[in-house]
Amino acid sequence: MHSYLEFEKGLAEIEGKAEELRALARGNAEMDVEDEAAALDRKAADLLVELYKDLSPWRKCLVARHENRPHCKDYITALFTEYTPLAGDRNFADDHAVMGGLARFEDQPVVVIGHEKGNDTKSRIERNFGMARPEGYRKAIRLMDMADRFGLPVITLIDTPGAYPGKGAEERGQAEAIARSTEKCLAIGTPLLAVITGEGGSGGAVAFATADRLAMLEHSIYSVISPEGCASILWKDAEKMREAAEALRLTAQDLAQLGVIDKIIPEPMGGAQRGPEAAFEAVRVALTAMLSEVAGQSPDQLRVARRRKYLAMGSKALVA
Repeated sequence: MHSYLEFEKGLAEIEGKAEELRALARGNAEMDVEDEAAALDRKAADLLVELYKDLSPWRKCLVARHENRPHCKDYITALFTEYTPLAGDRNFADDHAVMGGLARFEDQPVVVIGHEKGNDTKSRIERNFGMARPEGYRKAIRLMDMADRFGLPVITLIDTPGAYPGKGAEERGQAEAIARSTEKCLAIGTPLLAVITGEGGSGGAVAFATADRLAMLEHSIYSVISPEGCASILWKDAEKMREAAEALRLTAQDLAQLGVIDKIIPEPMGGAQRGPEAAFEAVRVALTAMLSEVAGQSPDQLRVARRRKYLAMGSKALVA
């Protein structure tokens, strides 16, 4: 069953009425409700276009967090073949909020790494809602080291509210692990492509997103802090999250204008949660294009271009 967001209540009523009519007809073969139901379908389709044609930053946040939105595991299943998961940081534990391993993308060997939120209560708890601990970032570092050693491109799929802020994570060096992962992104001599598929929260996202090419799905978000956290700090009132979302410039459209990201990946009408297959295909096309853009460069060329890209980014943002 589709889950509706708060601004989709009118849409839920129309689609619900259409489904009720069809359910009644299934129980009574003499009822012909298809014309009426089809009219409701058209009305719902028009309303969906109206709702999504100009989403506010806060509504983008809600779509990016939608519980039915495809997650890392879904993208790996849809886009990669021969996926072989690799676990553990060889130091403390295996963090289930971060998954990764060897795979083939378009028949090319790659290393894929991503945040996984889970899709039901049990898996969300197991995955810690996509909030990685230090061992998750150290696992990613280990996989990037392996990719560098064997000359394999790295693809990261980012969807996290942020790194886990718990006591144990801080005791095990959360900030240091994030910094080391970001450093490793800059240091490897193989192509590194990143896609933000939902939330790109704080340093927990930057640790995977410091890439040669960074793309965002159309309704994903990327920011230094959540709107609720920002509102709590600036206004001492988490209910001002809508104002914070506006100020943070966290949408894909804003970040493309600021030069923070390289590509916006279109989503099906109503978001990736309404058309996962179309979203998978759009991400496949974008990854193929980005990989071709950096193919053939030497390790030193990749490192130099990557560092220049991020050193120039602040000046671009200030000008914008």
